[in-house]
Amino acid sequence: MNKKTIAKSGKQTIEKVLFGVRKSLTEKHLDPARDSVLMSWATYSPWLLDKDFQACHATIREYTLVDLYRCWELWHLLGQTRDLEGDVLEVGTWRGGTGCLLGCRAQQLRIPATVFLCDTFEGVVKTGAADSYRGGEHADTSIPIVQECAAKLGLSNLSVLRGIFPEDTGAGIADRRFRLCHIDVDVYQSGKDVLEWVWPRLAVGGVVVFDDFGFSSTRGIATLVHETEGAADRVCVQNLNGHAVFVKTR
Repeated sequence: MNKKTIAKSGKQTIEKVLFGVRKSLTEKHLDPARDSVLMSWATYSPWLLDKDFQACHATIREYTLVDLYRCWELWHLLGQTRDLEGDVLEVGTWRGGTGCLLGCRAQQLRIPATVFLCDTFEGVVKTGAADSYRGGEHADTSIPIVQECAAKLGLSNLSVLRGIFPEDTGAGIADRRFRLCHIDVDVYQSGKDVLEWVWPRLAVGGVVVFDDFGFSSTRGIATLVHETEGAADRVCVQNLNGHAVFVKTR
């Protein structure tokens, strides 16, 4: 057995072990036919060069379930939209971590945008057959918790909307334009409703980020992305960090 064969065999063994560990400890819905442990050889970590991001993340990480890599992508993408017009929309804000991160980035860059943070504050809604969620998950939050996070960062550009989006709160901002929308709702129907509402209000060059694309517990979002990514007015990036990103092209 040559060195290359040994190395390949060793890598496969490590991947199998890690797959088993992750399956037993974290994910209940992994399917070997469509899921694998993602191991990137990339080492460049641009967030280490951004002191503003690091300071903001040190504050918001206690208020979010979103990992460092997805937080960095939100931070970076909002910066890419600085020359566009429109506000920022986050649906599924939980305790406000990523929403406040977006608010911090907008404030730092002096982007004249309101960051709208939308949540039921009563847990996940609109669950269906395509989803692992059954409704009511992630209800361990409140508007005061979001406000606490925002106060720590000294933010003045946030607006919290309580209720099901868009049915309960969409009408109040229906005349707005948006540069970025972060969809973190966990389930198919809710994600579909947000996407259909925001897309005609999204600036050309604007971005929609699906937080839940790459995870076995939120398979409905992957289904939604695959159903809609082929439209002629968008480019879709499927990121190994778990995000799917739509960029509006026309």
